[in-house]
Amino acid sequence: MLNYTAMSLNRASNLRKEPSWFAAQVNEHSRWLLVNNNQTLFDSNSYSVTFLSFAIVCNLDLTEAIFLGLDEQQTSHFALDVSQLDEVLLAKLIGDAEFVDIRRYGVNVALEQGSMAALARGLCYWHATHRYCGRCGSENTLVEAGHSRLCTNEQCKHQTFPRTDPAVIMVVTRTFADGIERCLLGRKAIWAPGMYSSLAGFVDPGESLEQAVAREVMEEAGIVVGNVRYIASQPWPFPSSIMLGFIAEAVTEDIHVDKDELDDAQWFSREELKRFGNWHEEGDHLKLPRTDSISRYLIDHWCNLND
Repeated sequence: MLNYTAMSLNRASNLRKEPSWFAAQVNEHSRWLLVNNNQTLFDSNSYSVTFLSFAIVCNLDLTEAIFLGLDEQQTSHFALDVSQLDEVLLAKLIGDAEFVDIRRYGVNVALEQGSMAALARGLCYWHATHRYCGRCGSENTLVEAGHSRLCTNEQCKHQTFPRTDPAVIMVVTRTFADGIERCLLGRKAIWAPGMYSSLAGFVDPGESLEQAVAREVMEEAGIVVGNVRYIASQPWPFPSSIMLGFIAEAVTEDIHVDKDELDDAQWFSREELKRFGNWHEEGDHLKLPRTDSISRYLIDHWCNLND
């Protein structure tokens, strides 16, 4: 299973819109996940997401609490952005836990916990960047248990919802004249030395997913593709995307890299990929992307097709 796709909480979307129901969930049994400047609270010794008890957070301003969901015992879980909290007070609250970017621990985080942490981070980011109404500029207020914001201007009252930007990511394949099938991978100059990954890009308005795949591959590498097949998707709230994974067959094979998009792109066989290292390794040798990403999932999927 892909990381960040194992949400075990019931989001209770049919109940959370009711203010009285939401208020009743803020009780002594509730559990609270703090987010600080887009980093999530973790126990660094066990790679576990750290939920605090209501008794610990009850003296904080909980008006910006975001409901994440109910577990099997009907215990409510919340996220709370504490980026503006006094550092001394914050240190007393969290004890030995620490704020960490979820991706730092990657596959070491339990799948269910990683999914909760990703949801919390994504929602906190959205609230932090949507303080004001996009129509009239008035201040927005949190409503629907943190899953919407409402303009406070009585003449506007525009309601907004968290946005997720769709992005396609694809492994492009072609069987060459020597009978060997290869896949097309690219790299950006800012990446770790030697790391190559699947091509990717955001979906344009009025564009199908298959059209986005073909356009992005052409724009980045000058390759014409066809037979675009969907494989899997992964939420990637870093800050607000969902990655839609595909395999596509190349019609052409001569690479023409757009240097504004990529630093390099190459065709690699399965045997070549077996000799690649991993993204976090030191050195200039060739490397595959991080193992918690759909890019790595797609590459591994293709590598295993002939097994």
